[in-house]
Amino acid sequence: MSNSDNRQANSGESGRDDERPMTPESTSAGKPEPIKSQTQRSGTSGHTRTAGTWAAVVIATVALIVLLVFILQNLQQAAITFFGIRTNLPIGVALLLAAAIGGLLVALVGAARILQLRRSQHRRRRQ
Repeated sequence: MSNSDNRQANSGESGRDDERPMTPESTSAGKPEPIKSQTQRSGTSGHTRTAGTWAAVVIATVALIVLLVFILQNLQQAAITFFGIRTNLPIGVALLLAAAIGGLLVALVGAARILQLRRSQHRRRRQ
């Protein structure tokens, strides 16, 4: 006896091999059509935290390789003056630092906005 025969005999179901719920619509044979999950429809395993983390690691690694190539191709020295501080840095390093500082400023503004929204939401809940 196969597994589906065992399930049919034990559960009293008439010929259903799957455990999926049924929709109210009927098929041409008069039996309700089983609901297919997102994974069963697309044939993929779906999105998991591990898959998302793995994808982020791959993207970050590719980005780091691109940055490394950029820096190594731009090693010419450039005189940098900022608020009276003078230094000589490779152009690639100077541009990378400028981009990193700009990203930090954007993150600070975003964090301030998030805190502002959380406070206003907290105040609304107390009222």
